[in-house]
Parts: sequence; structure tokens; C-alpha cells
Amino acid sequence: MNVIKLGGSLLDDGQTRASVLHDIVARWNAGEDLVLVHGGGKHIDAMLARLGIAKKTHAGLRITDDATLDVVVSVLCGLVNKLIVSELTAMRVKAAGISGADAATLVAEQHPPIDGVDLGHVGQIVSSNPMLVKSMLIYGMLPVVSSIAASHDGKLFNVNADSAAAALAAGLGAQTLQFITDVEGLMDASGNVIDNLDAADANALVLDGVVKGGMLPKLNAALGAIAAGVANVTIGKTLVERQAPRLPARSTGEAPVAPLVSAGGIHAPS
Repeated sequence: MNVIKLGGSLLDDGQTRASVLHDIVARWNAGEDLVLVHGGGKHIDAMLARLGIAKKTHAGLRITDDATLDVVVSVLCGLVNKLIVSELTAMRVKAAGISGADAATLVAEQHPPIDGVDLGHVGQIVSSNPMLVKSMLIYGMLPVVSSIAASHDGKLFNVNADSAAAALAAGLGAQTLQFITDVEGLMDASGNVIDNLDAADANALVLDGVVKGGMLPKLNAALGAIAAGVANVTIGKTLVERQAPRLPARSTGEAPVAPLVSAGGIHAPS
């Protein structure tokens, strides 16, 4: 089982997206169980601007008032999710889009204020129920999950897509979690990509202040997934070398497509 989080310019650049989806389709058709998770921050920003709603952030999080939540849910569960599903469908894959709010796939609670600032409808994921995703896989559907969660009493929350992918990977008992992003991978203090490191070394990078900015929540999500039992996490522009299929190859009538290769990643201690 491999959970893949799609992010960065992949969601904005059709050519980049096609390349990565092409590789995903190759692995899916070879019989590998895959689950896709996505956000869509730039699409949300564009829609807010179009509607004349000001973008507000604090401590790297989007302040999500009622009007902003409507946009976030509409863009992530609608526009971005169905864009990915439609492009996979064009590649002859039976893909289906859901949100983390469906069937308690991602359960969240209200994020507490930061520095006294109320973040609105921003959530922290507290649990993941993989039942719906597993059912989709059993019936040969490739799940595409948007990063919207719900509380136990049905309140919708905007949640970090990296955290959503990590929580879902943990809930599914996935062997691998892959973050597809705009950078080559996790970098050391000299700006060199780190091919492999364990969780202890990754924590040291955080404590030493080497990892900053947008990579920090991604690395924290990766470490959370490792702690929850996910064996390997990778961060990079493309997918790592594919695993051996755990299911019979899915027949499409087309020749198989060679996978792409990306940088290495973080792994649990052996």
C-alpha cells in the first residue's frame, strides 16, 4: 500500500501533473494499491481573489472563516478533486474522488488559537477511518482524497494536506508515504539533497533549525507517519522506484509505462 500526496506546482502545471499521473497509472496498472491525497492552496487563493474575499493567514495556516470555508470545500472537493479524477479517467483508470469528511475517513477537531488568533474552521486530525478507501480499492477504484475533514458531530474543517496524507497512511497501514512537491527532496544545511535518513536524524534537522518554511510541516507529517508505523516516507518531485505488485496486474490493453525515479527519503529504524 502506497499513499501519495500530490502538491506543489503539480496541481497548477498540466504538463508536470500529466507526467506524475502517467507514472501513477503505470504503477496502478501493474497491480500496486495506491491512494492519492491532495490539497490545492493556489486554486483556493485564485478563487478567493475572484470572489473578492481577502486571504488571511497566521503562523503559516489559512484563517478559515465561514466564507473562506465555503470556497475551500468547493475548490478542494470539487474543482481540484474532479480535475485529477477526470485526468486519470482519460488515462483509462477507474478513479473516484472523495473528501476526508466522507465516512469519517479523516476526523478532526478545532485547531486551538495560536498567539491568541482564532483560526476559524481549521482542524487538527485526530483519527482516520480507512473503511471507505479500502472498499474502493477492493472494487478496483483508485481513491483520490481531498484534504477536508469533519468532526464527530459533522462540522467541516480545513486541514493541512500533508497531515491528511500522513494520517490516512497510518490508518491504512501503508508501507510507504510519498510527498510529491516542487523540490528535489529534504536538504541538509549546505543545500544538498539527503538521500536517506532515519527518524532520529530527521528530528535533529528540525531541532537544529535546518528545516524551515514549507518543508517543516511536511517533515513533521512524515515523522508522525513513521511514528504511527509507516515504514518509509519520501519527499521529492517524482515517485520513487515502484514496489513489487501485491495484486495481479490490472489489464488495460495498453503496453506498460516505465515509472519515474525520485530522491530517497526517511525510514523507520530497522
